[in-house]
Amino acid sequence: MQTNGQTNGQNDAVERVVRNVLRDILGLSEEQVSGFDRDTELFGALPELDSMAVAGLLTEMEDRLDILIEDDEVDGELFENFGNLVDFARAKIAQ
Repeated sequence: MQTNGQTNGQNDAVERVVRNVLRDILGLSEEQVSGFDRDTELFGALPELDSMAVAGLLTEMEDRLDILIEDDEVDGELFENFGNLVDFARAKIAQ
């Protein structure tokens, strides 16, 4: 059983990876990505995040987090905001 410190540490690591993927794949600044909170809108709000970028983001998340994302798991809600994307990544790691 994990303690809260370990769980929070793992969650922080997942969030950090998702931030890094967004920064690297979309070419966003470190400052911009570090300012994202759970409610920061992604798809539709970031011009860099188009349908082509989504594929790159998902592939990079799979590689960096050692997860497999199935096509039927990807929907508009996933990229609605930063919190949804991080929660999805955490859920995939927990599987």
